[in-house]
Amino acid sequence: MRQFLTIATNAFMELIRQPVFLLLMTASVLFEIFLAVPYYFALGDDMKLVTTSTLAVMLLSGLLGAVLSASASLAREIRTGTALAVLSKPVGRAQFFLAKYAGLAVALALLSYVNFIGVLLASWMSFDAYGKTNLPALGIFAAGVLLAYALAGFSNFFLRRPFVSDAVLALVGMATLAAFLIFHFVRQMQTLGVEAHVDWRLVPAGILILFALWILAALALACSTRLDTLSTLAICSAFFLVGLVSDYFFGTRAAAGNWWASALYTVVPNWQLFWLADALDMGKSTFHWGYVGKAFAYVVAYAGATLAVGTVLFEERELS
Repeated sequence: MRQFLTIATNAFMELIRQPVFLLLMTASVLFEIFLAVPYYFALGDDMKLVTTSTLAVMLLSGLLGAVLSASASLAREIRTGTALAVLSKPVGRAQFFLAKYAGLAVALALLSYVNFIGVLLASWMSFDAYGKTNLPALGIFAAGVLLAYALAGFSNFFLRRPFVSDAVLALVGMATLAAFLIFHFVRQMQTLGVEAHVDWRLVPAGILILFALWILAALALACSTRLDTLSTLAICSAFFLVGLVSDYFFGTRAAAGNWWASALYTVVPNWQLFWLADALDMGKSTFHWGYVGKAFAYVVAYAGATLAVGTVLFEERELS
């Protein structure tokens, strides 16, 4: 167990030391905040438009992060020989592979957490034609991001610590602090005479997106046992796009009794199961937590099956 935790911790730290991880985290959360800035003139649906768009950014940035992190965590170590050096010690391949996934899952949770703060802030800052951009909130969040980078620069220059990982951890803390200050000390009018409040119904929606990213991470890690980054990205993107239309192409035919459609409907993950934005728009909020529990069981089953296939592929992979 200690070896598993050590490998998982090292995998997590190695991932957050990747400059692309910091760049993706910073760019995605800033873009989510930016989506709450312009006037949309969407005839009363401005807030819904911002919420849906920010959740989509959270999902797509997580997809890219899952693929890049999986390739950095496994494919590159196989190519450079690091995996062979670790496995020369009394560490099994299955243990090594699953520990890599655990580190990847925690890194994606960290990325999703910062993105979800951006989702909450953007939904709180959104407004219709009678509102206006909340400049104090923008200033506080921008100051938090700059302070996070400044703290990382200070620790790198004076304490000789790695800049990227410190910047990632500082950004997590500063984003949380900025959100706390904004929600408690800044007022926002979303429409004429209506003050904004934090929409906590978005919490289960964010958790479901994280579940989807964990499935994508399992797929990416399994592909990384044999493929490089671009091939892994292509396969995961194909799974993502096909899974978006799984209900239309496979679900109806499976209900009609087609065996091939039923098989494909089982193999291809249905991403619509992890998308609560439409339910939130329609005001449905009573079933969310029970639904989250069922979705978690689906994630455990699907990710477990994918990791089992990935473990078999990794066991048969020649590392020398």
